[in-house]
Amino acid sequence: MTEKQNVATVGAIPGRPARPAGYWERIDRIVAQAPPLTDAQRAKLRTIFHQPAPSQEAA
Repeated sequence: MTEKQNVATVGAIPGRPARPAGYWERIDRIVAQAPPLTDAQRAKLRTIFHQPAPSQEAA
């Protein structure tokens, strides 16, 4: 990465990329308003994200 890419905005939260002011607050507000996931939705997401990577399948 270049020096310019590593520069964060004032008040940036560690671990989150720099965004315009109010960006993460808006995301947090949207997530807080969303209904909780059902067990079926959680199971589907686990299946999607726990599939082996293509490089693992080829081995």
